[in-house]
Amino acid sequence: MPGSEPRMAVDALSVPPVLPDLRPPGVGPQLRPPAPSRRARSAPRGPPAPAPLLPDAPAIFPWLARRFSGGEATLVIGGGPAVERLLELLYAGSAKAGGEVSLVEGANRLDPYRVAETGRVVGAEPPEVLRRVRIARAFTAYQLVALVDGWRKEIRRRRPTLLVAHDLPALFAGEEVPEEAKGPLLGHVAATLRTIAETTRVPMLLTVPGGPASFPGLAERGPRLAEVVRMRPAEGALRLEAYRASEGLTLVGRPSGQRGLEEFEDAPSEEVIASWDGPLRRTGRRSRSG
Repeated sequence: MPGSEPRMAVDALSVPPVLPDLRPPGVGPQLRPPAPSRRARSAPRGPPAPAPLLPDAPAIFPWLARRFSGGEATLVIGGGPAVERLLELLYAGSAKAGGEVSLVEGANRLDPYRVAETGRVVGAEPPEVLRRVRIARAFTAYQLVALVDGWRKEIRRRRPTLLVAHDLPALFAGEEVPEEAKGPLLGHVAATLRTIAETTRVPMLLTVPGGPASFPGLAERGPRLAEVVRMRPAEGALRLEAYRASEGLTLVGRPSGQRGLEEFEDAPSEEVIASWDGPLRRTGRRSRSG
C-alpha cells in the first residue's frame, strides 16, 4: 500500500509455526541430544594383530616364542653345533610363520644349505626360508662394530620380525684388536644393541657362548633381558633352561633309522657374505660348522 513500509517476502516453509509453551512454570527447554554419527557408532578399529613370531608346532617353537619380548633381548648361553642347530631351526620357523630375520653373524657359522634343509623339514620352502634371512657378517672386529652401528638403519628399511646377534665377541678374541681397546669397543657394541632394541621394539636374540663375562659391557650397557636361556648337553639329549620363567625343555635324539638333518652333514657349503646394502656373493671358502 502506498505510504506503508516495504516488507520482505518470507518462505513460509522455512519458518516454524509459533506454538504455545505448555511446560510447567520453572521447567526449562528439554533438548534432545544429537544422534551419534555413523562413524561414532561404529567400534574403533585398532592396528592389525601382529603375525606370530614362530609357528605353533613343533613344541619347541611356542616354547621359544614365550622367551621373547619387544624392546628387550633374549640371551642364549652356550656354543658349538647345538646352538647353531637351534638357530637354524629358529630361522626356518620364523620363515614358515611369515617373518623375516635380520642377522649379524660374528662367528662365521651360518650354513645356508642347512638352513634351507631345516626349512624343508618344518614344512617351509627352502628358497623362501633363505629369502627371509637377511645376514651381514664381518671378518674383523672393526667391521663388526660398523655393521652394528648401521643395523638400526637396516632394520627400519627392512622391518624384520626378529633380530639375531650371534657370538659378536668372537672376532675380538684374536690379536687384531689391542687388549686395552677390546673392552671399550664391546661396550660400545652393547650400548648400541640396547638402543636398537629400545627404538625398534623388535625382539632380539643374543647368543654368547661364554656368558656375559665374555662380553664386556653387556651387563652394564647392553639391552634389557627378557630371558636368559642356558643350553646344557645331556646324555643323548639337550636341555634348555629358561631362568626367569623357571621353565625347561629337553630335546632328545632321534630313534635309530629316523631320517633328519644329519643326512645333510656332509653337504658342500660355501661361505656367503653380505653387507647391509650389498647382494649375496660366494667366496669359494668353506663355511665353518661346529
